[in-house]
Amino acid sequence: MFIKVKPKQLVKDFEIEVNIFEPQGITELEAEGTFITNDLQNIIKKTFSDKKGHISFRPTLDQQRTCANCSQSVLDGDFTVRYDVKRTAPDDLQIVNGYFVHFFAPTNLPKLPKNVIFVIDISGSMSGREIQQTREALLKILDDIKEDDFFNFILFGSEVQTWKETLIKATPENLDEARKFVRGIDTAGMTNLHGGIMRGIDMLNAAHERNLVHKRSASIIIMLTDGQPNVGISNTQEIQEHVKKAIEGKYPLYNLGFGYGVDYSFLEKMALENKGLARRIYPDSDAALQLQGFYDEVSNPMLTDIELNYPENEISDLTKNSFKHFYDGSEIVVAGRFIDNNQNHLTVDVRGEGANDALSYTTQQDAQQTDKAFQEQEYIFGDYIERLWAYLTIEQLLEKRIAATGEEKENLTAKALDLSLKYKFVTPLTSMVVTKPEDYNNQDGIADKPIEGIAQAITGVTLAAPQSYLYTAHPTWYTSVDGDPHFIISVPQKEDAICFNINENPGAVLNLINDPVTGITVNGELIGDKRANSDAKIQNTYFGKLGIANKHLDLKLTVTPEKITIQNGNEKTGFTWLDSVTLQQEGLTLIINRKKNLVLSMGSSASFVIVLHQVWKKHPLHQDFLGLYTLESDKLSEQTHGLLGQFFHPIDFTILEIHPGSDPKKPDATMIVKNNELTVTRGWQKDYRRDPKHGVDIPCWFVHNNGAGLIDGVHTDYIVSSLF
Repeated sequence: MFIKVKPKQLVKDFEIEVNIFEPQGITELEAEGTFITNDLQNIIKKTFSDKKGHISFRPTLDQQRTCANCSQSVLDGDFTVRYDVKRTAPDDLQIVNGYFVHFFAPTNLPKLPKNVIFVIDISGSMSGREIQQTREALLKILDDIKEDDFFNFILFGSEVQTWKETLIKATPENLDEARKFVRGIDTAGMTNLHGGIMRGIDMLNAAHERNLVHKRSASIIIMLTDGQPNVGISNTQEIQEHVKKAIEGKYPLYNLGFGYGVDYSFLEKMALENKGLARRIYPDSDAALQLQGFYDEVSNPMLTDIELNYPENEISDLTKNSFKHFYDGSEIVVAGRFIDNNQNHLTVDVRGEGANDALSYTTQQDAQQTDKAFQEQEYIFGDYIERLWAYLTIEQLLEKRIAATGEEKENLTAKALDLSLKYKFVTPLTSMVVTKPEDYNNQDGIADKPIEGIAQAITGVTLAAPQSYLYTAHPTWYTSVDGDPHFIISVPQKEDAICFNINENPGAVLNLINDPVTGITVNGELIGDKRANSDAKIQNTYFGKLGIANKHLDLKLTVTPEKITIQNGNEKTGFTWLDSVTLQQEGLTLIINRKKNLVLSMGSSASFVIVLHQVWKKHPLHQDFLGLYTLESDKLSEQTHGLLGQFFHPIDFTILEIHPGSDPKKPDATMIVKNNELTVTRGWQKDYRRDPKHGVDIPCWFVHNNGAGLIDGVHTDYIVSSLF
């Protein structure tokens, strides 16, 4: 069991308590946390006897602090509970209230030999700490490879290289040679991911065709990359098709994405299409342990081609019941619903291929046996098994949805959403809305507490499908500023747009919106590139910090590419772009869509969308920046002004004398606007709301010279002294 621990502040009465009941009996019980220090280790209390187990973790305020006088909490990471049960049978079948769950975890089986190919990214972006941690993990993995196993290494940068031409038996001599090879792995070139993965598949296929490996063995491919394909075939859809066709379902592909520069969606789709899974490896100090930990999960295959077969005429809505591999220490769980809700018995046929021969047996269970097993623990009855069925069904629908397209994806989404709402599960399709009840008076539960509405002592929770603020029907009229920075002004009555750039020095703070009636102000601070571009006449600038304030609510929101901070009076609460948050409190709704954007609404006023742009961390020139989009700007008052705000009022213009410009693709024209006659150019600017990476081209008339003649006054009139 994984518990995500991220209170973001010191909590006076913080406790994790886990009660376990297993009718089979408990044999092992462990609890650990990624944030657990030596001092905190002794606070974890574990007890178990026979069928019951208990874990408690209750640090004091002082024990939560990162240092003696700090207000930051050390509690930030995963808290994991692991236990095993006494297994007198290879499986456990339970029936309650028209649903069943089948736990399958046979023990004492001989281990299958395995054939594993490691496909490793050695492109330039892997240099330094990442390749060092990869070498460390591979050396530890080599210590665990069994002599009956076969293995090989394939490295891909701009070119693809292999350690050996075929799979090699894990003899002591070959393992020593492999260690020397791993110690010498270094980085070079770009990312020929397609070449690397296809070389691995071809090698594994050839080994089976030529009978170089055991007939009864388990084959797997483990690929590690930190970037995106940019050499050879780089189209991810094409790579997926080639890989799926080459593997043909014969063995699983496991994709490990190192860091945040990977196209994780692509890695996940490709793995799921090939009976594997994807895992993100976080670039922390323990990355080598993360890599080794994943290998440990798949290092001891016990069975292949497992099928759990249930009577088709008795069961409906069955979760996944066929599996390519079963690994030692894992558990297969299948759940389903009876067609006849009153049925109280079930027979299951189990099939699989083991190291020496086939596994085949039949198991039976009835509801009376389940009742007897659980009679000492009444709370586990009710809808427990029904909810477990729903949970597994949602999880598998979401997995299928990743690789689906079109109508199939819509149907999978609708089914998963319906079940999520019915059973009140938080999923990527739903959000948890936290509200503060009016009669809540316990203000002493949190030390250094945040603003109202984020209090940890939650008593009101609502689950809902999230509102879509960013994907409305076309055309959508709005004003925005994004990129370097370019302003886009929608003119709905013309079904057209005007755009202009502002060129100002890094560090300048520009007033974007100021409404004295609603009290809302939006300012943005410019940043530049990491170093000046000697080839450019005008240096690029972007918004590196945005501040949105509502003086009537005494509320301030500060957004940077690293974090989001809410200040209500003297109280502050911070989030990062790694968080997924839906926050509602009086006069404020804030939605953070992890690593993408945030949506802010203040009372009945306009809504703002802030888009996060992330660039490659090692880029020699560019750095992360922000874009601002205003929705429902008509809800602000007629007195609203600012570089953007002045265009919330209707504006009209006339285009005359369209003629060729200096760029044949971009004609010039004369624009009559605000009684001024301007020379403008037809062009495009990027709207990044739907696609933060590539953007969508918006046609517009471009006004030169920092919007001179279009904006009121000159652009320097909008420079202010500070963000608030």
